[in-house]
Amino acid sequence: MGLERIVAGACHPPFPVYAHLADDLAAAHHADNGERDPAVAHVLATCAGYAYSDADTVATMMTRLGLDANACVRVTQTVDAMFIFSTAYLIQSRCGRVVILCYRGTEPSTLGNWLGDAEVDSESSTLSLNDGTHAIKVHGGFHRNVRATWSTVLGELTLALQGRSLANPDETVESPLQALYVTGHSLGGAMAVLFALKVAGTREYHAVANKLCAVYTFGQPMTVGGPLPLVADEVGRRLFRHVTIRDLVPALPPAAWGAFMHFGKEYRYTNGEWQRSAVPVAQLTGIKEIPRALAAFFATTTRRASYSYTVAEHGPHHYLSVLRPNGRVTEFGDWP
Repeated sequence: MGLERIVAGACHPPFPVYAHLADDLAAAHHADNGERDPAVAHVLATCAGYAYSDADTVATMMTRLGLDANACVRVTQTVDAMFIFSTAYLIQSRCGRVVILCYRGTEPSTLGNWLGDAEVDSESSTLSLNDGTHAIKVHGGFHRNVRATWSTVLGELTLALQGRSLANPDETVESPLQALYVTGHSLGGAMAVLFALKVAGTREYHAVANKLCAVYTFGQPMTVGGPLPLVADEVGRRLFRHVTIRDLVPALPPAAWGAFMHFGKEYRYTNGEWQRSAVPVAQLTGIKEIPRALAAFFATTTRRASYSYTVAEHGPHHYLSVLRPNGRVTEFGDWP
């Protein structure tokens, strides 16, 4: 198990992107109006995209967005033979009121990550809850990766609840945790959903669940088989899934591997804007679209338009580019 703690520095013009980000995050979603917040989506998509990097980079990007002097903790666990490549980041605002838990997605260069994504049926494919549902079927590979770093992540969140600094647990911050956001891209989004289901559906974790403001995912595959647990209604009200229309991954795993489904609120990027979808992405019925989506990545722009799916639309940079609100600089300080 790896654990790394760092403190981010200050930012300089043209940053921060959001002048009062900690205040905004602490206030967002407490009204529970059921709608996504475009600024929150942008912030969390940035965090999810840079979760593929190192702790210094994540801390720097979150500073640029508006969480200056944040504490960033990186939790890792790798067990090659078990197809475990689990990485979680916890970013705590300087005041302590806000924590973002971000799971890293599938690493393109790691074969074991891809094999874990494909491992649907396994001994770890049930998620035990005590909300009245004994256990539910979940994706085995995703679940194993969540469980690999579970205890350490919960330990860090407990420190935040106690008003401790995640950079130095011997020190206190201005306020204990008030607002928890969970996010991730691709596999990271699936892990975020499983984390939320587990904390919301298990009594001993209700102190953490009570601080959960929202779960934002980007290009997230299906994670849960039916029937949905009771707690899915509670988590679903705070789950905001973002999908671009030609991203294949949200339609996976294919039906041939078993029945899986989405829940929560789905937003699709259509005609240049994010729109709420009344019907979630359907599970892929065959597998022939998978090699075609891979081939589309290398096709010309004109030919790519003829493909139903392309992995080019799954990249975290693609989601980030269409989630940045108008009038906001990029994480590099560039104007659109």
